[in-house]
Amino acid sequence: MQRKDRYIIIMAGGRGERFWPVSRERKPKQLITLLGDRSFLQQTVDRVKPVAPLENILIITNAVQAGAVRRQLPELPKRNIIGEPCGRDTCAAVALGAALVGARSGSGVMAVLPADHVIPNEARFRRVLIDSMALAKREPALVTIGIQPHEPATGYGYIQVGNKLAKSLARSLKSTFFTAKKFVEKPNLATAKRYLKSGDYRWNAGMFIWSHETIAAELCRQQPKLFAAAEKWRGIRGLAKLNAALARDYPKLEKISVDYAIMENAQNIVCADGVFGWDDLGSWPALARHLKPDAAGNCAVGDLIQIDSSNNVVFDARTRNRAPIAIVGISDMVVVQTDDATMVAHQPESQKIKQLVARLARHNRFAPLVLLVPPILISSL
Repeated sequence: MQRKDRYIIIMAGGRGERFWPVSRERKPKQLITLLGDRSFLQQTVDRVKPVAPLENILIITNAVQAGAVRRQLPELPKRNIIGEPCGRDTCAAVALGAALVGARSGSGVMAVLPADHVIPNEARFRRVLIDSMALAKREPALVTIGIQPHEPATGYGYIQVGNKLAKSLARSLKSTFFTAKKFVEKPNLATAKRYLKSGDYRWNAGMFIWSHETIAAELCRQQPKLFAAAEKWRGIRGLAKLNAALARDYPKLEKISVDYAIMENAQNIVCADGVFGWDDLGSWPALARHLKPDAAGNCAVGDLIQIDSSNNVVFDARTRNRAPIAIVGISDMVVVQTDDATMVAHQPESQKIKQLVARLARHNRFAPLVLLVPPILISSL
């Protein structure tokens, strides 16, 4: 398979709730820097540059964040960064990506990837990705990358896998592929333990690979209205005209994920074995997995002074007047400080940060800490 036939669609929407106060609506998780000196989106693009030409890397974000995305990725052509006018979940983004690829190449193979994952072993990831694209090029398969679980996680959906793909189909490919039996929802702990013990389940990482021809056929069969919209977008030339069409069409689209809209009822799903290390880094406590703890288990980015404190996650995102963050006698907490906000949370309750953000958004005084436009202005638009 030639490199010019590979396309990468990076889904970079999101509202910036789970990593508040560092992430905001104007700068959600994929645009912030938590690990290293590059944002998650920049790291994702860096990761796939060896796989496809820059002109074949496309970003689907939202209209509010498109400008920030372009500033972070000046190497990409302007027309490769498309802002959805409103959120319609992942199937709409997949259809838009298919339209963009179809307008450029009838024989292209596209990988649809999230923008905000942590993948330590990038070489192994690229091997699995390239092999998956090669398989999708020669077979009418919907390929998804499943991550081998190492713990009974309840925060991910799972994929049940069947037999290994026949050697005749996976010939010359170094990665391992399985038939996929079904996609299952996030389980409870007992079920997750059973999945882990069986060895027949993989974490659903939301990574998909297929040819334009294959995904177009599935959209036509299962989501005919969305397929019709995508076919119309495919024929539009020019970013301004495309944005105008999306503004008209998107509000009318059904809000549905690609898992429900396509994968749940598809018959030709193949699961690539993801053996490269992976983390979707879904919360502040998860950051500790990628930081070096002190003797008491505290993980800090910034200057931390502590007395009798253990197993805390401390993150200093201030850009000016940085002084040590001092904690005394606390454990299992998250402490985050920015130039305009401080957030302290008990780690087991960190999922409630979304509720905190929602409450802040309802206050005119505090709404600018989370929203682009305060509610009093929104109501007058």
